[in-house]
Amino acid sequence: QVQLVESGGGLVQAGGSLRLSCAASGRTFSNYAMGWFRQAPGKEREFVAAISWSGGSTYADSVKGRFTISRDNAKSTVTLQMNSLKPEDTAVYYCATPKRPYTTERVQYDTWGQGTQVTVSS
Repeated sequence: QVQLVESGGGLVQAGGSLRLSCAASGRTFSNYAMGWFRQAPGKEREFVAAISWSGGSTYADSVKGRFTISRDNAKSTVTLQMNSLKPEDTAVYYCATPKRPYTTERVQYDTWGQGTQVTVSS
């Protein structure tokens, strides 16, 4: 069974940077897309970024040009580099992966990490 463990959250001032990491275990990492989602207080969970098994990436419009997702298949990790952070980026960030290999469909994401808090002060 796949397990995901996030790290790297914290408190940062607006304009600052944070780097989130997610370590995966339990299956062949390189065959699966990986994604980051976030949930702010009182709001629904929303898509942030995803990277396919082949390295293609997609981003929410709200983070394009500021966030970068990458993966290291040798280490079974996915990273979200967040720059130019804004107070509206404050949320719990979740790493996630789909249940089937070679798919990028967001409805297929069914395994989630425990989440890591990101707080951006103004």
